[in-house]
Amino acid sequence: MDSITQYIQLPIQNPTLVFFIVLAIILFAPIVFSKLRIPHIVGMIIAGAIIGEHGFNILERDDSFRLFGQVGIYYIMFLAGLEMNLGGLKENRRSGITFGLLTALIPFILGYASGYYLLHYTHMASLLLACIFASHTLVAYPIVARYGVSRSQSVQTAVVGTMIALLFALVVLAGISGIFNGEGGMRFWMLFVLKFALFITFLFFILPICVRAFFKKFADPVLQFSFVLAAMMLCAVVADLCGLEGILGAFLSGLVFNRYVPHSGPLMNRVEFVGNAIFIPFFLIGVGMLVNIKPLFESTEPVFVVLVMVVAGTLSKWIAAYCSRKILKLKSHDGLMLFGLSEAHAAGALAMVMVGNSLISTDGTPLMSSAVLDGVVVMILLSCIISSIATEQAAKQLKISEGSKASEQQKKGDDEKILIPINELEDISNLVGIGIMMRNEHLNRGLICLNIVNDEADISEGMQHSKECLDKAKRICDGSNVKVQLQSRIAVDYASATTHAFRENDASEILIGLHRKRTPNDTLLGDFTKRLTNMTRRQIIAAHFSIPHNTIRRIVVAMPEKAEFESGFTRWLERIARIVDDVGCELFFFGLPGALNSAKNYLDKSHKVLRTKFTPFHMKEGLEQLKDVVNDDHLLVIVSARHGTISYQSNITKINEAIKKHFSQTSIMIIFPDQKEENEDSPDKRTFADPHDQDNYHSSAITNWLSKWVAKIG
Repeated sequence: MDSITQYIQLPIQNPTLVFFIVLAIILFAPIVFSKLRIPHIVGMIIAGAIIGEHGFNILERDDSFRLFGQVGIYYIMFLAGLEMNLGGLKENRRSGITFGLLTALIPFILGYASGYYLLHYTHMASLLLACIFASHTLVAYPIVARYGVSRSQSVQTAVVGTMIALLFALVVLAGISGIFNGEGGMRFWMLFVLKFALFITFLFFILPICVRAFFKKFADPVLQFSFVLAAMMLCAVVADLCGLEGILGAFLSGLVFNRYVPHSGPLMNRVEFVGNAIFIPFFLIGVGMLVNIKPLFESTEPVFVVLVMVVAGTLSKWIAAYCSRKILKLKSHDGLMLFGLSEAHAAGALAMVMVGNSLISTDGTPLMSSAVLDGVVVMILLSCIISSIATEQAAKQLKISEGSKASEQQKKGDDEKILIPINELEDISNLVGIGIMMRNEHLNRGLICLNIVNDEADISEGMQHSKECLDKAKRICDGSNVKVQLQSRIAVDYASATTHAFRENDASEILIGLHRKRTPNDTLLGDFTKRLTNMTRRQIIAAHFSIPHNTIRRIVVAMPEKAEFESGFTRWLERIARIVDDVGCELFFFGLPGALNSAKNYLDKSHKVLRTKFTPFHMKEGLEQLKDVVNDDHLLVIVSARHGTISYQSNITKINEAIKKHFSQTSIMIIFPDQKEENEDSPDKRTFADPHDQDNYHSSAITNWLSKWVAKIG
């Protein structure tokens, strides 16, 4: 009988049934509330209010909800930092600071005035209420992530502004706490600044070293995920120890991991999946379980408190977003996004009102009463509803605008379809990972992974090896939600089989592993790559990584003379830019002024947020010039060319020797640009099947140049 009682007695205590009910809410709440056109986040909070102790008392908000809920809010802030575009963060820092100051100061002033003049609180209690108004939580951020607009300008501005507003509120809160406890002197503030400096030192100098070392040594996906989660929680704990909120530490840890967790990689997909499936819903349900609307029906005072908090809080955040939109000259949906992401009050507000309850005055009364706690909780519910609705509408409009850009790219006839021949198991992770980064997310086209079985060897053993290779490639693509075609062929001539597969699949380019030298006389490229470049005129990229591709700190591109005249110049440039954008590393270009200017003009137009540097360099003088620039954790990209093309370099032997001597431990990528004619009538796009044609072209170009020069002199 006792075993039955634990299932039917309310609130339910059986942990299995409790977990089942929570999972059922996570499953059905989005389905039900989407029919009612209510955002999923609001549905989770309302569901929590219904099952909580102030609703039907089905579940108790015990330690499990507090634990999972705390991890959930950390997860929201961590994902906000993890998904930011660091280049965009640098470009949008001024707009973020502007919005952060406005969304902190305007609510702070209005919150203090509301508390002191309308609610008749003391100066200290009014300042604490002002801190609650000034801060906000990115509760609606999962909506942004679901629509895939997390890297838009308004979203990044809102995220930066959130951190500034939170930091401002926490500093004021620390001052209030110190003054109330008689510790607000110079010694208190010096200690606070020292702890903050130590926290920043640990976060941005010590932690990145540990992260890079771990990812280099351990490739197991479970270990990597566990490490990311543990590091996030460690940063939250350290932030708490320094007198700051854990959500600030979680966000900053996301910025640290941003460079080591590629946006399109499997690890990012796992992190997002676990957070959105378990921890974030637990947090939202837990917030709903705190909501208590019963006092609103017992007297008019709580109604007035809630009304003042909701109206003043919402109005102040709207004014801040509106002023920011006007100052920053943003579109209306960007302003709506700023308001939506900054409207919700949750974890920070709860923490601050708890601090107010813990501060006891000389007469034995807390700085903030339980009535204020009830009012703050109801304000949290209403602000989350308003925030979710506003953010959803703004995200839809942003997605529509980005969709129009994608359709424009589709109309331009982008033929992108990447073929990846794979044979070495240890190369697959890096090759497929780079292929995922190179693809255009807007076009949403998959990869083609090809394995060729040697017909002259043991077929059964070769087929087993082929299955292992293709299965590994599929797991990586599935983990990144990227479509993939798996193909296995039996052939004797690898180059011919690869070329046939390339043509049959109408591919646009080939990404292969760089030749592994097996004898001292072997060249860097090997016979397979050489033959492949002769059999097809399309882009070929050969790469070898000595470290995992997500730990690369810099990409160095060496361009030959006249590289900008190749018809495939912008194609390979776009692929490199996508890698840099995903990894978040630096991008250095070395070449002659013509190629440097062409690369700079293209990137300024299409990828202006990248961290780039352009340095004059002549490849004929040898790659030795780059030995002090390229380190073991960099990727050296050498833009080569086929024999007879306009940018072909005859000193390929010297390049091989330089790589062997100075860059043997460095990750290398060699690019043979696309020779497909985009405009047959354009002399700058010509390629040459015969070296004599190249000489004729040079003579013609020199003649034309001399004619123009003589005309100018005349």
